[in-house]
Formats: sequence, C-alpha cells, structure tokens
Amino acid sequence: MTALDHAESLKHLDGTLRNIEAVLDLNRLRKEKAELEEAAAVPNLWDDQAAAQKVTSRLSYVQGEIGKLERLRAKLDDAIVLLELSQAEDDAGSLGEVADEITALTKSIEELEVRTLLSGEYDAREALVTIRAGAGGVDAADFADMLLRMYLRWAERHGYNTDVYDTSYAEEAGIKSATFAVKAPYAYGTLSVESGTHRLVRISPFDNQGRRQTSFAALEVVPVVEQTDDVEIPDDELRVDVYRSSGPGGQGVNTTDSAVRLTHLPTGIVVSCQNERSQIQNKATAMGVLKAKLLAVKRAEETAKMNELRGDVQGSWGDQMRSYVLHPYQMVKDLRTEHETGNPTAVFDGDLDAFIDAGIRWRKQRELNPA
Repeated sequence: MTALDHAESLKHLDGTLRNIEAVLDLNRLRKEKAELEEAAAVPNLWDDQAAAQKVTSRLSYVQGEIGKLERLRAKLDDAIVLLELSQAEDDAGSLGEVADEITALTKSIEELEVRTLLSGEYDAREALVTIRAGAGGVDAADFADMLLRMYLRWAERHGYNTDVYDTSYAEEAGIKSATFAVKAPYAYGTLSVESGTHRLVRISPFDNQGRRQTSFAALEVVPVVEQTDDVEIPDDELRVDVYRSSGPGGQGVNTTDSAVRLTHLPTGIVVSCQNERSQIQNKATAMGVLKAKLLAVKRAEETAKMNELRGDVQGSWGDQMRSYVLHPYQMVKDLRTEHETGNPTAVFDGDLDAFIDAGIRWRKQRELNPA
C-alpha cells in the first residue's frame, strides 16, 4: 500500500474514533472519574461495604474506559506523525511500521466500536449467567462444565470479577447446572448474545467404544436487578428450602444447613445459593437471582406481545446458536453470524471476543431490520 492509502486509512480511523469518543462521552467520563475519586477518598467509605464496592468498581471501570480511549488516541496521533516523517524522509521502513500500526489500530477501534452498540435498557448492568446440561447424558454434563470454565476464563482475561453462586454437580462427571455473576458494567449487554443452546460434537471420553457423541448445554443470561426495578414477590408465592452445601461426589463443604433453595410457585422458577457460610446471606443472594429471572420473564412476555402485534413469527435467535466440533474436524461456528474458527482449544480457554463482537453486531442489525 502507498503512503496515500495509509493516509486515507488513518483519516477513516480518526473519524471512527471521534464518533466513539462522542458516543461514550469522554468529557462526561472524566467528570465522573473526578467525582468517584472524591467519593473513594472519604475516610468512612468502607463503613458500608456494599456501597464502597460499588464506588470502587465503577471507578475502576471508568478509569479503564478513559485509559483505553486515551491510549488509542495517542497511538493514532503517533501513527499520523510517523507517516508524515516517512513521507518527508522517503523512509520505507517507517512506512512499514505505519502499516503495522494501522492493522493494530483497526482491530482495537473496531472492538471498542462494538461497545457503542450496547444501548438496550439493561445493557449497562452486571450479568447473571446460568448454564444447564441438556441432552447427551454424562457428555452433556461435562460440556456444561467446559462452558462454565470457558466463560469464567473469558471474564478473567478481561479482569472482570465473578462470583459462582451455585453449582449442582453431576454424578459421574461435570455439572448439571451452575449460576454465576459477572460483576462488570455492560456485562449483561455483552454476554446476552451468548444466550441459547450450545452443541458439542466429539469422540466421547466416557464411551469405551470411542464413538462420536453429540451433546447440548443451555446458557441463560439475565441482568442483575437494581433497587429501581419493580419486582415484588409476595411471601405466599415463595417456598424456601434449606439444605447442606456439597461439592463433587457428595463431599460436605459445610457442616450446617446453610444452602438455600427458593421456588417461585406461580412460575416454577427455582434458584439456589450455597457459596456463603451464612443462611441469611445465601437467601439474600438467591432472592437477587430470582428477581433477576422474574424480570427477564416479564421482559420476554412484553417482547412476545410486541412480536405478535408486528406479526413476527420468527423463532427466538437464542435457540441453537453455536456448534463446537472436535471430531472429525476442529471448528467452532456461530450459527447466526457465521463467524467461525478452527481453534476450539483457544475458544474453550476463553478466547470469545470475536464471537461476542459478531453477535452484538448481528443483533443490532436485526434490531434495525427486524424483517
């Protein structure tokens, strides 16, 4: 590519970055950062641990967003200066460096641009994720465990805090289900495109004849409920059961009946929590999860009514959404976006960003063109 081509590419990237800075409102973020730093410096901040954690978590997020935008702007400005120098000195080596910078900047700016597409009512919230083993017996339970590790690794790569509230272990291997929270702004908007049925095809490690097995697992993502949400649960609609927390193989990890299971009688929704030592804490956490699921049900009912009014007869986009094939070839493919990779190992190790970004763009396109 010529210097003129590079100049055009940098001009396009500059325009895209300016749009991102405007949408994310960099000046507002800087003002919020100053306010949060002032709040975090209050001597008695940690007298209220929940409020303190909210302040420090938000401050960390805002600092990260500002840093990301400022670093990209600095790199883009440096690339523009380097291009001018390479032209003035007719330096082919520097021109090659500019090309490399353009490639890296394009990737980073495109990734950040995806954030501007998260404009839904609950997109900015933290997420509650539930994984359930589906058809496929022990292979499905093992697959559900693989997915749990995959999403926890994805969160770890991004520095997002997670909290596993409940894990129901299968008898032979893997898990029946697990619920965990991803405590980061926009976690719901980001992960909601992962909802649906995931399918694994492989030679079963549990089949002594070495046969190929297809198994399924379902992923559900709901936004964390906030105080402003109108989710009331009358006592007569709730059944509370307590039991002893347990780990793999039935080994007790608690000597008291501290785990709590809540059943919402009208809907049949069941949630449980066993990660806290206190029964009261487990009940409070489980109640938060239950309210989040009821909020999601309410939203789904409203969406169904809207779809009925506009004549939308398409099935939910979140049904079967991704295949992980380990035999006879290696491939992970999203069935909605057509995005794919031949490296399942990396995907199962948490390398999900390309799939998530493609899913967010796909969803936005469907919102703009629902037909």
